[in-house]
Amino acid sequence: MKNLAPLFLLFFVLTACKTNPFTGKKTFNIYSSNDNLFASSFQQYDKFLSENDVVTGTSESEMITRVGQKIAKAAQRWFEANGQPGYLSKYKWEYQLVKDSTVNAWCMPGGKIVFYTGILPITQTETGVAVVMGHEVAHALADHGAQRMTAGIAQQLGAIGTQIAVQNKDAQTQAVWMQAYGIGSTVGGMLPFSRSHETEADRIGLQIMAIAGYNPDEAPELWKRMKKANEGKQPPEFLSTHPSNDTRIRNLTQWSQAAKDEAKKFGVTAFR
Repeated sequence: MKNLAPLFLLFFVLTACKTNPFTGKKTFNIYSSNDNLFASSFQQYDKFLSENDVVTGTSESEMITRVGQKIAKAAQRWFEANGQPGYLSKYKWEYQLVKDSTVNAWCMPGGKIVFYTGILPITQTETGVAVVMGHEVAHALADHGAQRMTAGIAQQLGAIGTQIAVQNKDAQTQAVWMQAYGIGSTVGGMLPFSRSHETEADRIGLQIMAIAGYNPDEAPELWKRMKKANEGKQPPEFLSTHPSNDTRIRNLTQWSQAAKDEAKKFGVTAFR
């Protein structure tokens, strides 16, 4: 068993791969089919909605739906243009606004989206909502949620392998090894991996919102507002799951023209 654990982990790493449709790179992902992942996602989404205060029939909730539909349509156009017309066939898009002061929004696998009312003072406009919507949808399109779940499973397998490797050592030695593994997998592996997802979602989301007709120049402006709202609250980037606000503002400013150029391929030259 002691010798088989590393081999099993190696086999898991080598076989758990899926191609990112935007980058063409192989990603660490055990969910080759979305069927089970989406079914679980839809169930959890419905459960969340049943336990929270969903806002309906307001201009704000209607705006969330309107922007979401435009972003989803833009994503479909991108996939069709890039030879993958059926990529979103099993997505069941849904856009909900929840009454909650938390500054947050998210998109579960399969296109299940929630905006919290607490983020609306930051987004301010429909284009601001499109910035956040594009980013969150990009996470789903690039399978970031599934990749994080896969990484979590691998982390657990690695911990089991470490336990087996030191099982005959004294308790103090085991504690030292397990502590070292925990620090290494959190700072050196898991969190930077998450930051790379955030950066990738920023870039993909910028292109999708531009194809939908929203001005990508608004993206860095939104993060300037986010920075102001979060002054004194953000942890150092080294121990954060998100890039710093300054990093995001710089990246989004640099990528804005490329997003407009991408939108131009789809006949979009004017932005709101």
